[in-house]
Amino acid sequence: MNVRLTPEQESLVHAKVATGKYQSTEQVIEVAFRLLEEYERAESEWAMLVREKVQAAIDRVQEEPSLDGELFVSGILERFKKE
Repeated sequence: MNVRLTPEQESLVHAKVATGKYQSTEQVIEVAFRLLEEYERAESEWAMLVREKVQAAIDRVQEEPSLDGELFVSGILERFKKE
């Protein structure tokens, strides 16, 4: 497989190899792919967690009776008037 890099991407890869931390362009690309996989796994786990929390909130709302906002605020205002 041949891959074309933008000049900026190519410069970044060469700069990483030039630091001595990586021995080849292939090693830089391997690390980049490993990080991409890690990022996507973390993103997937986060999305699943958010879905679970949203579903739990929906379930809780369906189990509890709804609250009339105007009635709630009126009750609070009545308490303040008594004080």
